[in-house]
Amino acid sequence: MQIPFAGYFSDLFELFYPNVCLACSEKLLKGEAVLCYACRRELPRSEYWNDAENPMAKRFWGRVDLQGAAALFKFQKDGEVQQLLHQLKYYGRQDAGEMIGKMLGALMLQPASVIKDVDIIVPVPLHWKRLRSRGFNQCDPIAKGISETIHVPWSGSALVRVQENISQTGKNRFDRWYNVAEIFAVKDAEQLRNKHVLLVDDVMTTGATAEACLQKIAAVEGTRVSFVTAAVVTG
Repeated sequence: MQIPFAGYFSDLFELFYPNVCLACSEKLLKGEAVLCYACRRELPRSEYWNDAENPMAKRFWGRVDLQGAAALFKFQKDGEVQQLLHQLKYYGRQDAGEMIGKMLGALMLQPASVIKDVDIIVPVPLHWKRLRSRGFNQCDPIAKGISETIHVPWSGSALVRVQENISQTGKNRFDRWYNVAEIFAVKDAEQLRNKHVLLVDDVMTTGATAEACLQKIAAVEGTRVSFVTAAVVTG
C-alpha cells in the first residue's frame, strides 16, 4: 500500500506551524490566505479614496503638490493592522505585502479614486545596510502587488536612500522631518521624467519620510506625484 507521505508531512507541519490569519491569529479556513474573511471585512479601512481633501492629503498641503494621497487601513497601536504589518516587516511575510498591494490597486481602479493614471510605482527605499540585514524592502511587495493589479511598472532603483537615518520613534514632526530631509536621492531620473509617479510606503505617521521622498521625485522635470500607504496613523 502506498503511503501518502506528502499529505502526512503537510498535516504534521500544520500541527506545529498552523496556517493562521496574520492579523487576528485565528486558523485560516480552506480558501483563505494571509487574512481570514472576517479580517478582510473588519480591519479599519480609511475613508480617503473618494475624497481629494482627505486628512492624509491635507498633511502635505503647502509642502508637496500632490495629485492624490490615500491609505488602505487606519493604524492603531497594538491593533490587528499593526500585527499584519509586523508580519510583513519583521517576519518576512512578503505575501502579506503583495496582498495589501493588490487591495490598494483595486481601490485605484475605482472610477472615483483620488489616485489614477499613474505611470510608474516607486517604493520608499531602505538603506543598503538595512536591506542587507533584513533581506528585503517591505515596501517592494506592496509596490509589486499594485503593479500586478493596475498593470503599471514598478521600480526599486529610481529612488535610493543615501544615508541611514536614526529611528523616528518618539520624535515630533519637526524632528522627524529634519531626520530624513536629505537622506533620499533620485538615482535614475530617466525612469521618472515626465511621468506620474506613485510613491508607496507601509505606514505613514507624520508624513516626514514620504515628504522627503516626494520632494526629490517632484524635482525631476515633468513629474507629478501621488502617494499611497498600507496604513496611516490617525490619532
